[in-house]
Amino acid sequence: MNFRNFCRYLVGSCRLAIHSQLRILAKITSADGYRVLLGNDESRTHLAPTCYVTAIKLRDTLVQLGELAPITFAYGSQALRGNDELVIADPILAAINPLIGLLLLILAGCSHQDQDRQTLRPVNVIRITSQQTQNDRPFPGEVRARFETTLSFRVTGKLISRSVDMGDRVRKGQMLARLDPSDYRLASQSIKAQLIAAKADRKYSQDDLSRYRELFNQNIISRPELDHHQTLDITAQQKVAALEAQLGEAGNQLAYTDLRADRDGVVTALEVEAGQVVAPGQPVIRIAQLNEKEIPIEIPEHRVTGIDLQQEVAVTLWADGDKRIKARIREIAAAADSVSRTYRVKVTLLEGRDDARLGMTATVWIPSNTPSTPTVPLSAVFTPQNQPEQPSVWLVDERTSTVKAVPVRIGDTLSGERVAITGLAAGQLIVSAGANRLVEGQPVRLQHPVKTAVDANEEARL
Repeated sequence: MNFRNFCRYLVGSCRLAIHSQLRILAKITSADGYRVLLGNDESRTHLAPTCYVTAIKLRDTLVQLGELAPITFAYGSQALRGNDELVIADPILAAINPLIGLLLLILAGCSHQDQDRQTLRPVNVIRITSQQTQNDRPFPGEVRARFETTLSFRVTGKLISRSVDMGDRVRKGQMLARLDPSDYRLASQSIKAQLIAAKADRKYSQDDLSRYRELFNQNIISRPELDHHQTLDITAQQKVAALEAQLGEAGNQLAYTDLRADRDGVVTALEVEAGQVVAPGQPVIRIAQLNEKEIPIEIPEHRVTGIDLQQEVAVTLWADGDKRIKARIREIAAAADSVSRTYRVKVTLLEGRDDARLGMTATVWIPSNTPSTPTVPLSAVFTPQNQPEQPSVWLVDERTSTVKAVPVRIGDTLSGERVAITGLAAGQLIVSAGANRLVEGQPVRLQHPVKTAVDANEEARL
């Protein structure tokens, strides 16, 4: 017995039960209907709240059952008809109340089920084909600069000024930040004074050595005494050389208090503020070059063998819709990441560098080198209420023009709101839109012409 016959059986049983109770209660039964007398007028004041049913509910139930004969309820000589509501205080009739509620639910369910089954709903369909097409697999990433440098001071000191902000474009040699140079300037002056004194000592030792050499030639002084003065002259010369090197170092340290850009680019990060004391090598400003941009992506282990160096791919920007930009794979990591077990792949943009701003969300579309599985629109896939974890599609029986739910396995999500699936055979016809409004076995009307899955994929690409 199917659900529809079961509903008819319950409706018939309820009809017989209600008529039996009405015959017991009715004082007059005629071809015009039932006339139920409910006691005298004094009984109005003794109504029990737990034993009641409304005349409207009973009348509407009989209308649902197809009973056209009227029914009259009365207190003594007074009777109510039409939509007037009258509370009936009779234990026997009140017992019918749950039966009436159940009957109304069954009637509503049967009518809804019959309506869904009998509605001839127009649907869009596609036919699964055996033709294999190449699919582009998406991999998310972020636009970055290929060369990005973190600049820092080479000396310690207090930051007294910063002349750039986030996002500023800078030129090579441009001043970016400055430390307090007072201590380094004093150190340079001190070494410079020592160098002047050392040069004077060297000049004196040179003149003194010349005099002692003449005396030695006249055999007035001995050889050891001449050697002593030669040693003093060499010491004076080397002292000057050492102080000159120290003066150069002090000059460099004084120059290091100015942080300048070493290349053209844009400021992408600021790590310190004015007034902060920084240490040598502490990150201060990050600059990215704009002449070459790339997108790092993560490739799973089972996909990395399908890509090659210098392979051309396509890139789409989330902010630019479906517009595709040419790119090329520049680098493939030699080893997988120890945590994610994926391979880092870097894709270099060949065009559209001005449109691709740093930090933009991008998707890299890599052509698949393996045979593709059938793809269908996402709107064709639904999940039944009794099996929420089992994706399915509606398979159309072309002989009876009815639909049947068929479980499928979901694969990769592709461009154009498509998804790869397995579990369907070539030549089968499935519903491509409106899957959530259909029920099992519902008759449908096919929209012509019937498209193939390949045609639907091409339209989605466009």
